[in-house]
Amino acid sequence: MTAVSPGSKFLNVLRSPLLPIWLVPALLPLGRSAEIGVALALVGCIGLFVRNPQALRGHDGARLFLMLWACYVVAALVSALDAVNPGKSWSTVASVLRYAPLGVYVAFAVRREPLVRSLYAGTALIVALWLVDAWVQALTGYSLGGAPEAVRLTGVFGAENLKFGPVLSTLAPFALWEARERWGRRGLVVAFLVLLGPVLLSGSRASWLAYAIVAVAFLWREVGNGKKFALCILALGAVGALGVFAALRTSDTFAARFDRTLLALQGSPDAIDYALAGRLRIWHAAERMIAEHPVNGVGVRGFRYDYAEHALPGDDFVIADGTGAMHAHQWVLEVASETGLVGLALWCIGIVLALRAWRRATRSARERAFAPAVALVAMAFPLNTHLAFYSAWWGLLFWWLVALYCAALSADLDERGL
Repeated sequence: MTAVSPGSKFLNVLRSPLLPIWLVPALLPLGRSAEIGVALALVGCIGLFVRNPQALRGHDGARLFLMLWACYVVAALVSALDAVNPGKSWSTVASVLRYAPLGVYVAFAVRREPLVRSLYAGTALIVALWLVDAWVQALTGYSLGGAPEAVRLTGVFGAENLKFGPVLSTLAPFALWEARERWGRRGLVVAFLVLLGPVLLSGSRASWLAYAIVAVAFLWREVGNGKKFALCILALGAVGALGVFAALRTSDTFAARFDRTLLALQGSPDAIDYALAGRLRIWHAAERMIAEHPVNGVGVRGFRYDYAEHALPGDDFVIADGTGAMHAHQWVLEVASETGLVGLALWCIGIVLALRAWRRATRSARERAFAPAVALVAMAFPLNTHLAFYSAWWGLLFWWLVALYCAALSADLDERGL
């Protein structure tokens, strides 16, 4: 069988119904411009149901997505009933409705394995372009996004939008998956090393951990469990240590970031809080918020409006207008403080549904859904810090990945077109 080049796969994306899906990651550096893909998906979804009002019947991928999305949106809806800032909470509830047509569109557009592969190839190409730009910025100080931020590499996202590290580590599975498909294990190793530098220099500790999770997942995929896996973990750790050493010797900003991280080893609350850029204070405030609003929280996206009520005196996250930290910087605390135990229970139900779908899927379906599954694990690993999952931007990337996961699991089960 003739091999299909990444460029050909990318052209297939541009010529197919995959374009609205691909536009979401492609336009991420441009902020809300990524909503263009969502709008086009909505138009496509309307056209689908005009032609076939019963389209959802029997479509496992679309139904799984809608069940997961329902857990997310019902948690937000319940929290808005007595929110501390009703306007913000209700507008958030309204905004998350747009994820439903996006997910349904993805389920029908990515309906066969070749389409899954084409979309992965397009996403990998996006990541590759970001990497080229990031390495240019690391070596010359220039980037399509402008000069880097004072203490970190920012790539095409720019110094005013410090999301390069989190997004790069989250989408890394697509680049690694495509490299493995195209060039085997050697390609996988090279892609890992090419990604490692910008991830480290992005200065995002959360991204370092997320990329480590991605690396371990791909290593497990290659060698399985047992002694060989343990030996490979040691080798992976050695490579990571060499990468850190090289970054320490070549980047003063990385060295400063790394030294700040090491302060946490002192063990004192002040040292840990400083090493975590003040997040320890935010987490303690979130815990007090949860204790006072245990059932349905303070309202989705209401964290900043109730923060001052739970912050300790002298907390410099509290500003003159009475608001405070934007969100909890940890998804479990975000969900529990903003949507309460009801919302957290709904999220747990969603996680169980997603895991059950994985367990019941065929081996080929799991292989097909591996990249978005690993991306979601890295993105939402609970023992890490996170961006806000109910925010418009990070929430969109999260649900784009969920949509790909659901679609990929069922891509061999449904042959109906849009």
